[in-house]
Amino acid sequence: MKTIEHKIKSAHFFEPHLTLKAVSLPPGGEWTPRPHGWTMLRLEGGNGYWLETQTSVELEAGTTLLVAGSLEGRVRASLLNETTLHFFQAVPSRLTGLVSTGEQDFFRQAIAMREYAFQLFPKDHPAALKMREAVRTPGNPSSGLSTRLALLQIFAGAFGKELAAPAPQREAPDAKERLRAIIQNNPPDALLEIPFSELARTTGCTPRHLSRIFYELTGISFRDKRAEIRLGKAQELLANSRSKVVEVALESGYKSLSLFNLMFTRRFGTSPGRWRQKNLAVNIETGSRRNGTTGRAVAI
Repeated sequence: MKTIEHKIKSAHFFEPHLTLKAVSLPPGGEWTPRPHGWTMLRLEGGNGYWLETQTSVELEAGTTLLVAGSLEGRVRASLLNETTLHFFQAVPSRLTGLVSTGEQDFFRQAIAMREYAFQLFPKDHPAALKMREAVRTPGNPSSGLSTRLALLQIFAGAFGKELAAPAPQREAPDAKERLRAIIQNNPPDALLEIPFSELARTTGCTPRHLSRIFYELTGISFRDKRAEIRLGKAQELLANSRSKVVEVALESGYKSLSLFNLMFTRRFGTSPGRWRQKNLAVNIETGSRRNGTTGRAVAI
């Protein structure tokens, strides 16, 4: 069976998400979503099937799917016609400036729940109609800011009221519970904006006690957590922008380029410049290379 598969080729693979792409399948051809994050896809033309080990779902043109990377499934085109897919991937863990810790927990739990991990929207469903609009908007770049925001809105909207509902408020009788509430109800980027001393005052404890309970809750020190967030932000900028490395360093919160290079290399085993070159090369190869003879993945 001829297949088109997207796989992580190395530990440094880092493909931009929230980017519209397309793949064309010949009759009987197959395509497998990436094994991480979430994939939202729409059958633009032709008919096909979603196949898992013991499950098969027939798909008609206009149908939209939301699939968690944990599912071992694939799309197969009908033997009678070609099938065109438009798709994008969303990785909530890489949206640290937008998605709160509580929302991150929701997405992690949703992966294990079938009603969320696999969702099918008929062509007249609002999610399918919004996906069609995103695909067909004339002059819309595949990865421009407006497109990324539109795709993120489509992805979040697929979870309906469950994601929109506010997290239940709990009493915070002590410093540990107050800190837990701060971490859960704010995006991780917020930790870059608040000094440690101010966080200690907010939680009502001494800096020493704050250090201890922060480690208990996160498994990492406050300083290391901030470094982790900065480096994650740097990866996003390197992979998704044309900013110079020194600009990425400054935008990520590093006042010294040499310190940024040192910290990045220590964490990822390669310099920021080489990391960018390697990942850009992998992304270009993945987006343009034919995998076998079954189809062609292109950026739109």
